Amino acid sequence: MQPLEGIRILDLSRVYAGPGGTMILGDLGAEVIRVESPEGTDSMRDWVPFIEGESTYYLCANRNKQSITLNLKDPEGKELFLNMIKKADVILENFKTGTLERMSLGYEVLKSIKPDLILCSVTGYGHTGPYKNEPGFDPVIQAIGGLMDVTGSPEGEPTRVGLPVIDIMTSQYVAISILSAIRLRDLTGKGQKIEISLLDVQLSSLANVASSYLNTGKVSKRIGNGHSYIVPYQVFQCSDRPLMVSAGNERLFKQLCIALNHPEWAEDERYVTNERRVENREELTKKIQAVFYEKTADQWFDVFSKSGVPSGPVNNIEQVFEHPQVIAREAVEEISHPTLGTVKLVKSPIRFSTLQVQTKTHPPLLGEHTEQYLETEIGLEKEEIARLKERGVI
Repeated sequence: MQPLEGIRILDLSRVYAGPGGTMILGDLGAEVIRVESPEGTDSMRDWVPFIEGESTYYLCANRNKQSITLNLKDPEGKELFLNMIKKADVILENFKTGTLERMSLGYEVLKSIKPDLILCSVTGYGHTGPYKNEPGFDPVIQAIGGLMDVTGSPEGEPTRVGLPVIDIMTSQYVAISILSAIRLRDLTGKGQKIEISLLDVQLSSLANVASSYLNTGKVSKRIGNGHSYIVPYQVFQCSDRPLMVSAGNERLFKQLCIALNHPEWAEDERYVTNERRVENREELTKKIQAVFYEKTADQWFDVFSKSGVPSGPVNNIEQVFEHPQVIAREAVEEISHPTLGTVKLVKSPIRFSTLQVQTKTHPPLLGEHTEQYLETEIGLEKEEIARLKERGVI
């Protein structure tokens, strides 16, 4: 038995922030039905690289789902969708603000059909404010929300994080909020409208950078691979490649100094507290860097591992998936796919003691389950399904 068995989600969302969230819920046993346009308007299906015509980007966010195609702009398509709502628990959408209302599918309409329905809406900037109608894209939110300004080297330009990190974090809030709304519905019998914006998620992720500014007025600046408020907490170049070191407290700094064969640094008045080390960052890091050139990154990792100092070589993606810890955790799985034979995906990171979170179904082909769903769930005859397909409704 899976935790979310019996929960049905109609997923109208596209790209990553929405689909990534329903993938988490699908991993936990929810029945997730992607409702896509017959033209296939999810951009992720079009992004390279491809395997025999299937986007690897799309594969990463859509396991454990079904896909049906439905033209919501067509009256018959809209009627079918309203029929589907009767058996649904959750609807997720990430259209631009006001789109559902313009289609006569706003929350008030939906809950009149299913009073305990949960609607989760994801937008770039939220449903209020002067930017509410602006499109929301991850790198733009990284720029507007301040993440880029604190990322990158001091001498370089503001830098985007190399992954769609705001979309990824938003997908997690999608899953958390839907789970919370389901729990509340179970307690009260009432549905809920949830609103999540990428900008709000970005602001929440600013963490100590936001807290520092809001309470002291201090504007954090880019510091490369270091940390604005902790020293040493950064990348050092070894004889072969870089190594990340995180000496996050006084005990760890002392252990680091001992491991580097410079125990005197831990007693030096210039470095004896983190506050003093931040003040004297440049001279201390130069001294530490000089020592790091003496060994390889793996050799230093072995030294620090014995000393209890957190560290790790900077791996490329190939090295990541060859890492012994990644292999030991069995983080990668192979699943069957109707056109590709098998595909490899990173497993869900959730580990329960009494059940296994499984990938039960492959990321679906566009409209793969349309006919089956309309026949078994809506009760349409094959002739009617063929007619709807002919008209472009499905």
